[in-house]
Amino acid sequence: MRHQNYFVYILTNADRHTVLYIGVTNSLERRASEHSLGLGSTFARQYNVHKLIYFEAYSDPTSAIAREKQVKRWSRAKKEALIAQRNPRWHDLFSEMYALRPVKAPQ
Repeated sequence: MRHQNYFVYILTNADRHTVLYIGVTNSLERRASEHSLGLGSTFARQYNVHKLIYFEAYSDPTSAIAREKQVKRWSRAKKEALIAQRNPRWHDLFSEMYALRPVKAPQ
């Protein structure tokens, strides 16, 4: 049996960081790609929200959905504190996870 991960994630708009979008998915790579291509939610498209700044992994969908609902109820300050624990500079984690890195030639 294949192990399945579920993710709670937070996106923001790249230019001003004025909007936080919280979602849940079973494929972080697919969902982040969808958002960046404008195929995400209507809200995410409207506010140009596609910069992945935070995520958590869960082994079951019930826990992930419960956590998503919990974080959505938090104040903006509490969400920012959560993000700052793992990503204080709000780097785009999607770009970092899947960026092509140059390979050094063997010497």
